[in-house]
Amino acid sequence: MTDKNPSNNLDEILKANSAYAQDFDSGQLASPPARHFAILTCMDARMDPAKIAGLSEGDAHVIRNAGGRASDDAIRSLIISHKFLGTTEWFVIQHTGCGMATVTDAEIVQLLEEDLETAVHNGERWVNPQREGSENTKPGSDLGHSIHWHTIADLQQSVLDDVKIIQNHPLVPSHILVYGFIYDVKTGQLKRVSE
Repeated sequence: MTDKNPSNNLDEILKANSAYAQDFDSGQLASPPARHFAILTCMDARMDPAKIAGLSEGDAHVIRNAGGRASDDAIRSLIISHKFLGTTEWFVIQHTGCGMATVTDAEIVQLLEEDLETAVHNGERWVNPQREGSENTKPGSDLGHSIHWHTIADLQQSVLDDVKIIQNHPLVPSHILVYGFIYDVKTGQLKRVSE
């Protein structure tokens, strides 16, 4: 086992949390979201769902994954959000410039078969770079075949498909309102997607 090189992130997060906890005044918030809605969106660091949607702590559930896709786990969370915490509106927000639109499921599988370290985009496609000190490189795996990666070929269609998947799920009540949006990472604007 090799030593992992720590960054300053651990210390910075603990320091920030200490400052946050000193002035913490949200302990009285109820578990159900006050505005009775949930957002399913991408994990992209350029997106701040609270700012995009004007949220405060306790307002809404935010479920994030790569691409903001209606995966089994995202739908599980939405169902829990409604069944036990009373949300009645769900917003699916995907975005321009999403990394999940720059790769296919097959390409992800191939990259993982080669090795498990971070790939780089060479301007045309994702590749595994030649690595020096390959003794620190974890070998690849074919387990990527067992995962549906939910890559995006057409952004608008992806949003429409995910809204429909959620609406038609047998555990989602028909009265739940499900909206689809594309967030523009260059302008900060939300654009509603509908058929």
